[in-house]
Amino acid sequence: MNNRETSADIGVFGLGTMGSALALNLAEHGFKVAVSNKEAEWIGPFIAASGPLAGQFTGAADLAEFVGAVSRPRSILFMIPSGAPMDAMIDVILPHLDSGDTIIDGGNADFHDTRRRSITVEKTGCHFVGMGVSGGAEGARHGPSIMVGGTKESWQHLRPMVEAIAAKFEGAPCVDHLGPDGAGHFVKTVHNGIEYADMQMIAEVYGILRDAGGQEAADIGRLFESWQNGPLSSYLIEVSAAALQTTDAVTGGPLVDVIKDQAGQKGTGRWTLIEALKLGQSASTIEAAVGARGWSSEKQTRQLAEPLLAASPQTASVPDADDLQQALLAARIIGHAQGFRILAAASDEFAWDLDMARISEIWRAGCIIRSALLDDFASAFRSELPAGELTLAPAIRDMLDGSIGALRRVVAAAVLSGVAVPALGAALAWYDSIRRGRGTANLIQAQRDFFGAHGFERLDQDGPHHGDWAPIAKT
Repeated sequence: MNNRETSADIGVFGLGTMGSALALNLAEHGFKVAVSNKEAEWIGPFIAASGPLAGQFTGAADLAEFVGAVSRPRSILFMIPSGAPMDAMIDVILPHLDSGDTIIDGGNADFHDTRRRSITVEKTGCHFVGMGVSGGAEGARHGPSIMVGGTKESWQHLRPMVEAIAAKFEGAPCVDHLGPDGAGHFVKTVHNGIEYADMQMIAEVYGILRDAGGQEAADIGRLFESWQNGPLSSYLIEVSAAALQTTDAVTGGPLVDVIKDQAGQKGTGRWTLIEALKLGQSASTIEAAVGARGWSSEKQTRQLAEPLLAASPQTASVPDADDLQQALLAARIIGHAQGFRILAAASDEFAWDLDMARISEIWRAGCIIRSALLDDFASAFRSELPAGELTLAPAIRDMLDGSIGALRRVVAAAVLSGVAVPALGAALAWYDSIRRGRGTANLIQAQRDFFGAHGFERLDQDGPHHGDWAPIAKT
């Protein structure tokens, strides 16, 4: 099955949608690629279908032959399901590798697994890279955003290849080495969490216009399309605008109107939320988005509840287009800020030394959450940043000052109209919580000490204290 006598620059195992796209991208940029697949019958047709790029590929069904086709030190990229399949492949390929070779996991892996695998593999003298790839099949084929975690040695060998195939923003490749072991996969996980929140916020604006404003899908799509010329310019707005203006070939109406309102999820949003909670961080916008997808799966319950649970809507004007645009801008800034706070906490916890400005930069093109805002965030992270908080950077603070009022009006109108806006509401609640120097947790500490003697700190005295609480009133 070999097509070339010369050694390959990299091996790609797994010729599904993403693996095939990355292999073709590598070949198109002049790299020789050895390819293999669990179902060996896929290999020949893949090479045949690659047309003029076929000469760049070496196909091998046998694992030893596949490894032998790659020049040393070898880089072997696995594009296979995460979890047990990856562990199994590590076990079977390690005996065929030499010291200094690198195994790359390009799937959406749990970063805890990546950290564990890094320890296991590096004990053998080989390297393990957890590589987050964002941009879907189209991005993988023509330029994804790539987040690399692993040893510096493996990065130096891998760097020319991934820089060549990555998306470019003003000529700069959207890829970098972000830290050791699970750093790359964790950044990709948080990227996906932000993606969940962003998608939910856009859907909520669509819901306000549809359910409170009575607007048709195509009209909403045209509004979204007009926002591409302003601060909301992003891939997800672009996608939403196009989707809303797509006509169904069967009914002749909007395609979105015949799609069942149940959203799927593959787990990375939940992973982000779980890790945020472990790290003591608020991910309220992501939590709202994950919860909303969960509620969407209960369609039968929602249909049963609709005539039984009163909406009791109050009089409220439908927000105008400018308010909706500004509200979405404020909420997206807050959603991203929460994501960066999670990254900062993980960087401290796992000693990764993550560069938030660089992460912003490699998300500016190729990935699903690419947007004009990320350039602003990168600049903010490289400038004055009080307490390391993105929302306190002067430029970002100015953007919020000009948009938070609109978010208040939009959330208020939606609540009065009985339209659910969990992510937009969560963004506003976080903003109002973080901007108050004196919150309400003093009462929570009083409650905890009252029933559990947990103690509390005083504002006027050091050390732990307990209250001499008044008795519960008899009734």
